[in-house]
Amino acid sequence: MHRVPNTVYEIEEHMEHMKQQEKYRRIINGSWEKNCFGCSPNNPAGLQMEFYTDEKTVFSCLKVPDHLRGWNNLVHGGVIATILDETMGTAAIHLHKLIVLTKTMTIDFIQPIFIDDELKAEGRLTKFDNVGKVVIEGTLHNGKGELCAKSTGIFSYFSPPTIKKMGITDESSLKEFEIYIEK
Repeated sequence: MHRVPNTVYEIEEHMEHMKQQEKYRRIINGSWEKNCFGCSPNNPAGLQMEFYTDEKTVFSCLKVPDHLRGWNNLVHGGVIATILDETMGTAAIHLHKLIVLTKTMTIDFIQPIFIDDELKAEGRLTKFDNVGKVVIEGTLHNGKGELCAKSTGIFSYFSPPTIKKMGITDESSLKEFEIYIEK
């Protein structure tokens, strides 16, 4: 049952939430992401990231679960890299309709990120060239809005026939992806 906000703070928070719902569109995962560690809702050990877009950037709000901790109460650096990589790749796929694979990625770890912190990951394309590469930036902020990590990735993009030839995905997933990128 949905509870109606009744305090001034709850009403203001509810109004802000409604504005955000109008401003952003949820990105629905395709079947090509069947068991992805980053974004698949079907992977119980994964991050199960959900993405939203304002058509300029993509973002995901998440909490990293305890089983992905590094030392003490910190999120493992490899998990932080995965969050940024997933976010940047999603930006290329959903904003620019490109099939991409990470070629190189640099990360600046600015401050510690703790297990169960509210996090916001954001990605945007910064450079596109016609030789098969895109440059994408990613950021990761904590619940206080503080920048915790940032990354730059160079992603190679491929046509569906090339991906098929490389054997990266099955035929049905590739067909669904082709329909998606032609929209």
